[in-house]
Amino acid sequence: MEWLSPENVVAVTTALLGVLVSCGVLWYERRVPRRRRIGYRVQMDTAIGSSVRAGRPNFRLGLFNEAPEMADATLVLLRIENDGSQSIAGDDYTGREIHGLSAEFTGRTVRAIAVTQPRGAEHLMDHFTAAAGMRHSGAVIHLPRVPLNQGQHFKLLVLLTGGPVGGDITVTGGIRDGDVLPNRAVPTDERLPLFSRAARLVTVLLTVCVVALATIIVARDDDRPPMGCATGTVTLTGSTAFEPVLTELAEKYEKDCEGSTVEVDAHGSNAGIRALADAGAAAKGGSPAVIALADGPKPGGHPALREHRVAVSVFTLVVNDAVPLRDLSLDDVRRLYRGEITNWRQLDGVTDLPVRLVSRDANSGTREVLQRRVLHRNEPANSSRDCVTKDDPDAPVVRCELDSTRQVLAAVAGHEGAIGYSELRAGDDLPGLHRLTIDGEAPSVDTIDTGDYPYREIEYAYTYGRPPADSLVSSFLAYMSRGGGQDVITTHGHLPCATPRGLRICGEDSP
Repeated sequence: MEWLSPENVVAVTTALLGVLVSCGVLWYERRVPRRRRIGYRVQMDTAIGSSVRAGRPNFRLGLFNEAPEMADATLVLLRIENDGSQSIAGDDYTGREIHGLSAEFTGRTVRAIAVTQPRGAEHLMDHFTAAAGMRHSGAVIHLPRVPLNQGQHFKLLVLLTGGPVGGDITVTGGIRDGDVLPNRAVPTDERLPLFSRAARLVTVLLTVCVVALATIIVARDDDRPPMGCATGTVTLTGSTAFEPVLTELAEKYEKDCEGSTVEVDAHGSNAGIRALADAGAAAKGGSPAVIALADGPKPGGHPALREHRVAVSVFTLVVNDAVPLRDLSLDDVRRLYRGEITNWRQLDGVTDLPVRLVSRDANSGTREVLQRRVLHRNEPANSSRDCVTKDDPDAPVVRCELDSTRQVLAAVAGHEGAIGYSELRAGDDLPGLHRLTIDGEAPSVDTIDTGDYPYREIEYAYTYGRPPADSLVSSFLAYMSRGGGQDVITTHGHLPCATPRGLRICGEDSP
């Protein structure tokens, strides 16, 4: 992925914006002092007299009409509140006089005052006393040092004469680390904003960045390979029993990772090990693009080869359908491959057919597993080229060697009395032959960790030394061991070593 791709730019911008906003909020909280503030506003200023100088003649009855000097009277409702970020105590007022604030009604004379407080704040009235500085003179009202919690307020209903409606009204006073300023009320048809202007701006910017990033990811035509892909050519060699797995893995990898070529050239486990060793020697210190798959551990004499456990493979004995037996004891299997049983009638007393051992050549890992895990010895010597007639008249049984699992299965199916072996899934649903159990244990991946079935082995992938981390060899090994590679291995009847069950068995069966 290119660092300067559009999605990276948007993603980094979004992340930086989020970090800067968080740091800015933290800095503001720690560095910018939280200020005290008293706000005030005029909620009503109306004429109650009839003088033309008062602005608006009106109709009056009762006390408003009878009281003296009401001809130019006005009525003002003044709200004073703590709209800062901190509470205000009595000693937060900084004036030298006993009072804390002064409200001046320019051009008018104060005639009467009524103080009101909201419900739940009745205790504020205890502060409005003459001893605390509450008084008025001319156009000015002096207010005591009233402590106000954040958001608390009180109101002054003031009767004035001598001036028009709409004259200047100001509240002054000193507040420690704060101000006294006019504020405004939110109209009844205007909703209070849920977030501040700065918060709304940051939210919009973050939303734009996220939407832009999502649009780039969804709308772009991106055919780039998934993470972990590599380009080039790699050769897979070795086990013919594992060849179907390798073939499907190669096809899937080439489809997922454009620009890669995976060649499968299986000729047997031992042949694959030798081919890898030769390629490594020719590379003169490098790691060639070759992976050798082997049924079981490599033979001695190849210290430069590095092993990677891939899966647990299960193998099976197969016999021609003319032989009705479905199970053999482990001892009978060994007797067959020692040449002690030459006719199937020696086992079931009925089937009068000569025993024909159809085997793999010396390069075969499947044969190596049979000899190591089941027979505990080598197979007898080769005695036939066509799997039917003996080339060596002194040989106790017919035994032939073939180059691949497919050839073995075809020969067993085509010759009565023939017995051979193969990878488990290779013998599925083939006409003319059937599988054999050993001591009642069926070849199965599902019961491999609970039964005693002997014909099984770890499938190893070998590389010459440690391939570079960004090489196609390393990429394919990772692909084979994880995710989709495990699914392919399981589909073909093997147990991946990377699964919980596989890890345990691969560890127990390791040499």
